[in-house]
Amino acid sequence: MPGSRTEPDGSAVVRILSYNVRSMRDDEDALARVIRACAPDLVFVQEAPRFFRWREHAARLAAKSELVVLTGGATAAGPLLLCSLRATVERAEDLLLPLTPGLHRRGLATAVVRFGGARVGLVSCHLSLDANERDTQAGLLLDRVAALGTPYTIVAGDLNERPGGRAWTRLTKELRDGHEAAPWGTGATFPATAPDRRIDAVLATPGIEFLACGVPPDLDPADLCAATDHLPLVAVVRIPTVGG
Repeated sequence: MPGSRTEPDGSAVVRILSYNVRSMRDDEDALARVIRACAPDLVFVQEAPRFFRWREHAARLAAKSELVVLTGGATAAGPLLLCSLRATVERAEDLLLPLTPGLHRRGLATAVVRFGGARVGLVSCHLSLDANERDTQAGLLLDRVAALGTPYTIVAGDLNERPGGRAWTRLTKELRDGHEAAPWGTGATFPATAPDRRIDAVLATPGIEFLACGVPPDLDPADLCAATDHLPLVAVVRIPTVGG
C-alpha cells in the first residue's frame, strides 16, 4: 500500500484509517499497535469514549498511536478525528444529529485540513442501527459535506449496513466508495473474529483519487481480535491541490 507523500505539483497522498474502537473497552495497547501499524495521516474513529474522563481516554489513545486529537468524541456522540502532525488544521466542528426517541444519539466529527497545497474536508460518522433513521442521517451527512465548502471531502465511518442498502446507496450517488474504486486486501470489516460483512466505508467526493482501500492483510491477527470488534479499514488517496 502506498506511503504518504507530497507530490511535486503540491497534491498530497494521504493514508486514512476508519476504525470502530468500541469505546476502548478491549485491549487498548493492541488497539494502538494496530493504528500505528496502519501508519495513518488521519484516523476516523467511531465509538470513541463518551462518558467519564472521555477527553483523557481520547488523548491517551492519540498519544499511544503517535497522533493528536483533532476533534470529536462525546461532543459528536462518538465519532472522533485523529491526525498526524503532517496535517495543518484549518477548523473543526462537532455536530449532533436529531435524536429519535428510544434510539442512540448520533453525531458527526468534522474538520477542514491542509496537506501541502491540498485542502480537504473530513467527516467521521457512525450511522444508526435503524434503517429509516440511517437513511435520514445519510441525507444530513451529505448536507454537511456540502456545508463544509471545501473543494474535496472525505467521509469515513461505520455505516451499519452493507453496500446496496438505502443509506449506502444514497451516499454513493454523490460520493465514491474507496473499496469499490481501488480494492486492496479484503473488504469485510465485521466482526473482527470472523469478518463476513462490509459495513465500514471510506468515501470521497469526485476529484479525490483512490489508490488503494481495504483491510490490510499483514496486521497481527491476535492484535486485531484483541483490539475491538471491527477490523481497520485503510485507504490511500491522492488529493489534488486547490484548483488542481
